Amino acid sequence: MNLAVIGTGYVGLVTGTCFAETGNNVTCVDIDVNKVERLRKGEITIFEPGLDVLFERNSKQGRLKFTTDLNEAVASAQIIFLALPTPPGEDGSADLSYIMGVAKQLSHLIKDYKIIIDKSTVPVGTAERVHAIIAENTSETLFDVVSNPEFLREGVAVDDFMKPDRVVIGTTSERARKVMKQLYEPFVRQGNPIYFMDERSAEMTKYAANSYLATRISFMNEIANLCEKVNANVDMVRMGMGSDSRIGKRFLFPGVGYGGSCFPKDVQALARTATDFDYDFRILNAVMGVNDQQRYTLAEKIKAYFGQDLRGHTIGIWGLAFKPNTDDIREAPALYIIESLLAAGAKVKAFDPEAMNNIQRYFGDQIELCKDQYEVLIDADALAIVTEWSLFRTPSFQVMKELMKQDVIFDGRNLYDLEAMAEHGFHYHSIGRESVGKKAMQYEKDI
Repeated sequence: MNLAVIGTGYVGLVTGTCFAETGNNVTCVDIDVNKVERLRKGEITIFEPGLDVLFERNSKQGRLKFTTDLNEAVASAQIIFLALPTPPGEDGSADLSYIMGVAKQLSHLIKDYKIIIDKSTVPVGTAERVHAIIAENTSETLFDVVSNPEFLREGVAVDDFMKPDRVVIGTTSERARKVMKQLYEPFVRQGNPIYFMDERSAEMTKYAANSYLATRISFMNEIANLCEKVNANVDMVRMGMGSDSRIGKRFLFPGVGYGGSCFPKDVQALARTATDFDYDFRILNAVMGVNDQQRYTLAEKIKAYFGQDLRGHTIGIWGLAFKPNTDDIREAPALYIIESLLAAGAKVKAFDPEAMNNIQRYFGDQIELCKDQYEVLIDADALAIVTEWSLFRTPSFQVMKELMKQDVIFDGRNLYDLEAMAEHGFHYHSIGRESVGKKAMQYEKDI
């Protein structure tokens, strides 16, 4: 099939590349001339493990192309994906201006039957709005608008796309349904389902799924905070809960809050939709409140240990991206932690395997970025672990002790065993577990 993907951000580039991998001819469109030129030269503009191999293969074989000319891409395409940004507005609602703007352009370009697919995460009713805009200048017999939300996890997006748990397609058009089934059949050969439903239900499914996962995270963070108060171990609690088949083991890890491009935005947007329909979604409001507070937990622990005035103290940070295997710092907990430490007067040194360029654009020279995780520790009064990259899981604790000014670790991801940290002689503080070390125990009494 001939496909057009409008937007070459995270979703658009993964979508276009993976569809090309199954033999489709894909033209990706973007208004950013520099980005398109880089993509044409074979330079991937996002970091996503495994994407480079598919990108190079399909570009060389001519199935994956890039252009700034919307008309060129639309003319030959049977299916048009809208993979455009929907950033949150000041009131939390999704900004649909990019999608509606492209829909207006499409209304003047469609000359034969096309399927227009909302791949972006959009509020309930968006497919109807897109349909209405295109229908202003195009016969309704020449197009269908379909909702096909993405469920990609950054860091494993290629696997998620090529072997999806499920595919959700919202359409009431039998013609569009047949084409969409044919398009996605190569991805579900192992028997995973394609769910067909109406457009509004498909739009709601994406928000409901992400908001539920965010709710699990906030719930476990609340449990972890209570565990610290009652001297329970959240790791034990998590294992006991996760073994219940009704609950399951995933998304039960406590930490420093959720971030990224999806959960914060989608929870806000669903809450805003509820408000627009005069419904008080109390659980979502609590989820957002818990997460807002949890993002500062590690900084508050550091200030409780050293004092509210951190002038003269150097704090090292391991991990800046909102999760491992990505360079994405959007709504990353590290941003909030660093801002809090800087406001208290601390000097901050940091390292992340992939997010250094993005964090430098954000903080400039306010923090010191280091070449590796050990340089971060030189003369550091404490280390804060914010992102659970694999290379942080088995460091040389002896080297750490030699480099650090004080043997103090604040672990926002519970990477290390408590007994092991006590044996190594660290003052070690984590989330939802007791602290170890003599001064650590006194610190627990103080808070």
